[in-house]
Amino acid sequence: MKRFIRKILKEDRLERYMNKIAEVMKNDYPIFSNMELYGFYDQLPEFIIPVVFNKIFGQIVNVEVGYHFNRKVRSVKNENNNLIYYEDGDGFWKKYEYDNRGNRIYYEDCTGYIEDER
Repeated sequence: MKRFIRKILKEDRLERYMNKIAEVMKNDYPIFSNMELYGFYDQLPEFIIPVVFNKIFGQIVNVEVGYHFNRKVRSVKNENNNLIYYEDGDGFWKKYEYDNRGNRIYYEDCTGYIEDER
Protein backbone atom coordinates (compact mmCIF):
# COMPACT_ATOMS: atom_id res chain seq x y z
CA MET A 1 0.00 0.00 0.00
CA LYS A 2 2.85 2.39 0.83
CA ARG A 3 4.39 1.79 -2.61
CA PHE A 4 1.08 2.57 -4.26
CA ILE A 5 0.73 5.83 -2.31
CA ARG A 6 4.33 6.82 -3.13
CA LYS A 7 3.68 6.14 -6.80
CA ILE A 8 0.57 8.34 -6.75
CA LEU A 9 2.45 11.13 -4.99
CA LYS A 10 5.33 10.87 -7.45
CA GLU A 11 2.93 11.05 -10.41
CA ASP A 12 1.18 14.03 -8.82
CA ARG A 13 4.51 15.87 -8.41
CA LEU A 14 5.43 15.14 -12.03
CA GLU A 15 2.03 16.43 -13.22
CA ARG A 16 2.46 19.65 -11.23
CA TYR A 17 6.01 20.05 -12.55
CA MET A 18 4.85 19.58 -16.17
CA ASN A 19 2.07 22.13 -15.60
CA LYS A 20 4.59 24.66 -14.24
CA ILE A 21 6.90 24.12 -17.23
CA ALA A 22 4.00 24.58 -19.65
CA GLU A 23 2.94 27.74 -17.84
CA VAL A 24 6.46 29.19 -18.02
CA MET A 25 7.07 28.16 -21.64
CA LYS A 26 3.65 29.01 -23.10
CA ASN A 27 4.78 32.35 -24.58
CA ASP A 28 8.55 32.05 -24.21
CA TYR A 29 9.79 31.84 -27.80
CA PRO A 30 11.80 30.12 -29.15
CA ILE A 31 10.25 27.34 -27.08
CA PHE A 32 12.58 24.43 -27.88
CA SER A 33 15.76 26.47 -27.46
CA ASN A 34 14.57 27.99 -24.21
CA MET A 35 13.53 24.61 -22.83
CA GLU A 36 17.09 23.45 -23.45
CA LEU A 37 18.53 26.66 -22.01
CA TYR A 38 16.48 26.30 -18.82
CA GLY A 39 17.51 22.64 -18.49
CA PHE A 40 14.05 21.15 -18.90
CA TYR A 41 15.23 18.68 -21.54
CA ASP A 42 17.84 17.36 -19.12
CA GLN A 43 15.37 17.12 -16.24
CA LEU A 44 12.51 15.34 -18.01
CA PRO A 45 12.38 11.85 -19.49
CA GLU A 46 12.12 11.95 -23.29
CA PHE A 47 8.62 10.43 -23.31
CA ILE A 48 7.34 13.32 -21.15
CA ILE A 49 8.38 16.09 -23.57
CA PRO A 50 5.37 15.59 -25.91
CA VAL A 51 3.04 15.72 -22.89
CA VAL A 52 4.52 19.09 -21.92
CA PHE A 53 3.98 20.35 -25.48
CA ASN A 54 0.36 19.17 -25.33
CA LYS A 55 -0.02 21.39 -22.28
CA ILE A 56 1.84 24.34 -23.84
CA PHE A 57 -0.36 24.33 -26.96
CA GLY A 58 -3.57 23.26 -25.21
CA GLN A 59 -4.20 20.37 -27.59
CA ILE A 60 -2.81 16.99 -28.56
CA VAL A 61 0.29 17.57 -30.68
CA ASN A 62 3.03 15.67 -32.42
CA VAL A 63 6.61 16.88 -31.92
CA GLU A 64 8.98 16.25 -34.83
CA VAL A 65 12.74 16.76 -34.97
CA GLY A 66 14.73 16.76 -38.19
CA TYR A 67 17.51 18.45 -40.10
CA HIS A 68 17.36 20.95 -42.96
CA PHE A 69 20.65 21.99 -44.57
CA ASN A 70 22.52 20.57 -41.54
CA ARG A 71 20.47 22.68 -39.12
CA LYS A 72 18.29 21.08 -36.50
CA VAL A 73 14.63 21.94 -37.08
CA ARG A 74 11.77 21.13 -34.76
CA SER A 75 8.10 21.34 -35.47
CA VAL A 76 4.83 20.79 -33.68
CA LYS A 77 1.74 19.61 -35.55
CA ASN A 78 -1.83 19.28 -34.35
CA GLU A 79 -4.10 16.25 -34.71
CA ASN A 80 -5.01 17.34 -38.25
CA ASN A 81 -1.31 17.37 -39.16
CA ASN A 82 -1.33 21.18 -39.47
CA LEU A 83 1.93 22.85 -38.56
CA ILE A 84 1.31 24.96 -35.45
CA TYR A 85 4.91 25.74 -34.46
CA TYR A 86 8.30 25.61 -36.18
CA GLU A 87 11.75 26.44 -34.92
CA ASP A 88 15.19 26.08 -36.47
CA GLY A 89 18.62 25.88 -34.91
CA ASP A 90 19.29 29.57 -35.56
CA GLY A 91 16.45 30.73 -33.31
CA PHE A 92 13.97 31.43 -36.12
CA TRP A 93 10.45 30.43 -35.09
CA LYS A 94 6.94 30.76 -36.43
CA LYS A 95 3.57 29.85 -35.01
CA TYR A 96 0.21 29.17 -36.63
CA GLU A 97 -3.42 28.84 -35.51
CA TYR A 98 -6.27 27.27 -37.46
CA ASP A 99 -10.05 27.38 -37.29
CA ASN A 100 -12.15 24.23 -36.91
CA ARG A 101 -12.17 23.76 -40.70
CA GLY A 102 -8.38 23.74 -40.93
CA ASN A 103 -8.04 27.24 -42.39
CA ARG A 104 -5.09 29.24 -41.13
CA ILE A 105 -6.35 32.18 -39.11
CA TYR A 106 -3.16 33.33 -37.38
CA TYR A 107 0.54 33.51 -38.19
CA GLU A 108 3.36 35.03 -36.18
CA ASP A 109 7.14 34.79 -36.50
CA CYS A 110 10.24 35.90 -34.65
CA THR A 111 10.63 39.05 -36.74
CA GLY A 112 7.39 40.40 -35.29
CA TYR A 113 5.40 39.83 -38.48
CA ILE A 114 1.78 38.88 -37.69
CA GLU A 115 -1.20 37.93 -39.84
CA ASP A 116 -4.34 37.78 -37.72
CA GLU A 117 -7.67 36.77 -39.25
CA ARG A 118 -9.31 35.55 -36.02
